[in-house]
Amino acid sequence: MIEVLSDTTILDPGSTAALADSLAVMSAKLTAATDAAVFTTNNVWMLLSAMLVFIMSLGFSCVEAGFTQAKNTVNILFKNTVDTTIGIVTFALFGFALMYPGTFNGWFGFAGFGLNVPDGYEPIGYASGHYTYWTDFLFQAVFCATAGTIVSGAVAERIKISAYFLFTIFLTGIIYPVLGSWKWGGGWLNDYGFYDFAGSTIVHSVGGWAALAGVLVLGPRLGKYVDGKAKTFPNSSVPLAVIGVFLLWLGWFGFNGGSVLSADPELISLVCVTTALAACTGGLGALVAGILVFKRLDLGMVLNGILAGLVGITAGADQMSPNEAMLIGLVCGLVVVYAVILFDKVKIDDPVGAISVHLVCGIIGTLAVGVLGNMAGMDQFLKQLVGVGSFALGAFLPSLFIFFILNKIMKGGIRVSAKHEQEGLDSHEHGMRGYTITFED
Repeated sequence: MIEVLSDTTILDPGSTAALADSLAVMSAKLTAATDAAVFTTNNVWMLLSAMLVFIMSLGFSCVEAGFTQAKNTVNILFKNTVDTTIGIVTFALFGFALMYPGTFNGWFGFAGFGLNVPDGYEPIGYASGHYTYWTDFLFQAVFCATAGTIVSGAVAERIKISAYFLFTIFLTGIIYPVLGSWKWGGGWLNDYGFYDFAGSTIVHSVGGWAALAGVLVLGPRLGKYVDGKAKTFPNSSVPLAVIGVFLLWLGWFGFNGGSVLSADPELISLVCVTTALAACTGGLGALVAGILVFKRLDLGMVLNGILAGLVGITAGADQMSPNEAMLIGLVCGLVVVYAVILFDKVKIDDPVGAISVHLVCGIIGTLAVGVLGNMAGMDQFLKQLVGVGSFALGAFLPSLFIFFILNKIMKGGIRVSAKHEQEGLDSHEHGMRGYTITFED
């Protein structure tokens, strides 16, 4: 130590340097520990969101089984179960690499078959500390499965299950991933400025366009349209449909909240609030429209109104204020009722209203980004319009072509026989019934 006149002491230069080095090491360790904690939190939220989106497959199963006839319950449940497995597997084999090919021409790219971590992969460095490669795949895979299962309800009660699964492979393995790469994969629509936060167009409208193509090739169910009027077939279970809608609503908090792509507390909170409010006003809008049109309190329309509001807010959930979210939900809830009526008038038979909910309200929600919220403006509206049109062509035309070809090459076409349709697909395609409750004296 060095003595000074004031009786105070100072460290010699060597000791000062050692202390500085020690503090630097401690600071680096603290930073690393903080980064690791934030990374873990982000990754856990993304995994939880993926699980919430995954449970939406059960929601779709319940809604479709509840809204269709009891004699086709097993068929509906079988399709929704297996198309989820097909969607995730095809996405793993080649869909993920099509949707996120890395550097590509903006239209089509392919990073190779299977799941392979990038060269020099470090989990915490993969996505700026937001999630791992494996979490990235799982979150995107359940989105892909969701797009696939939208088609199931629209083509219900008359499509051969083999034809449905063959189409699902094309939709989840090729159509959805290639179209998704245009925006989420860093493609030409992303560069152009098109915005779709969580998939009003990329997921829901793509599924809706594919569903419309299938319905056009299949035609309506037997006895659906008689003397120019649409006949209502009995629902197998309204309570099951209600359960399905609430499962979908729950899953949507992961669908939209997970699309923040981190555990950002402020943004996740906002997104979940706008999601919930749009769903509520969607249900209320459909309630009002049901009273005006049908002169009754139509539960089915309220349920579809809730889903319509959820689809509508998905494109701009992070850009809208709560009031704007409520307006979007209300508009979608009103429109979905009239869309269902319109499709019936032109004899497009959609047993569960999937086209009205996912296609029509997906378009409305996507265009709303250019009308309301932080990005509103004519320039952005035109970009949204271009995006909607591009995905319409990219989803509808290939889907129509695939359904048309399948209808030509499959023996008897893609539709079940009249006898099977009348007696029910459960007994003829599955050999079992969905409801087996009997009452004895």
